[in-house]
Amino acid sequence: MRVLWTLEAEQDRDHIWETIVADNPLAAVRIDHLFSDAAAKLGDFPKLGHAGRIVGTREFIAHESYRLVYEIVPEQNIVWILALVHTARQWPQASNEEFARKN
Repeated sequence: MRVLWTLEAEQDRDHIWETIVADNPLAAVRIDHLFSDAAAKLGDFPKLGHAGRIVGTREFIAHESYRLVYEIVPEQNIVWILALVHTARQWPQASNEEFARKN
């Protein structure tokens, strides 16, 4: 399956990069590679993650501190990465009744 990142997920990834690279550039590169590898695995094995906290989504732990929230769209042969969330954060946020994917 093709793996596509939503704008929101790309922004999450960029924010993580900017936070880590300021203190440890090598760690930023390593974690970003982990994210890429995790997304590639989901392309090959889309059900690798577990059922998500939001109906219709799945979650995959890319690193002990980060989870990929994604959606499988089998009729389009696509895995959409919807968000990249720190595991310490409440997900979804209490105010989020629904998570809307923006194409």
